Amino acid sequence: MTRLTETGFGTARPVDGYGPGFFRVGGEVLHGPVLVTASGARPWGGLADLAPLLALEGQVDVLLLGTGAALAPPPAELRGALEAAGIGLEPMASPAAARTYNVLLSEGRRVAVALLPVAPGPGAASG
Repeated sequence: MTRLTETGFGTARPVDGYGPGFFRVGGEVLHGPVLVTASGARPWGGLADLAPLLALEGQVDVLLLGTGAALAPPPAELRGALEAAGIGLEPMASPAAARTYNVLLSEGRRVAVALLPVAPGPGAASG
C-alpha cells in the first residue's frame, strides 16, 4: 500500500494555482505579475522591476523566474544584477516555476519566485 504524505509549508504561503492573468497564493488571488517569498506574495512590476528582486539579497539563494506560458530568456540586465547580488536565477515557464517553488519551499530552502502570467488578464477567471 502506498501512503501519501501531505506537504507542509509551515507559515509560508505556496502557490496554489494560476489561470489567465492571475495567481492564487495561500488562498489569495493576485492579478498580473507576482513576487512570492516564504513571507508572502505581492504584485510585481515585471521584468523591468528589479528593485524588489534585488531587495531579496541575503534572504534567498535562488530566484525562480516564471516567464509566462513558455520559457523565455531573461534580460541580461536582470541576470547580471541578480548575480552581482549573489542571487541565483533559474528561468522557466511560470507553471513549472510555481511547482518548483512549492517543492523547494516545502524543503525549507531559501527561495523566491517571480511569476509572469500565462495569458493576459482581461476577462480572466477569478480563481
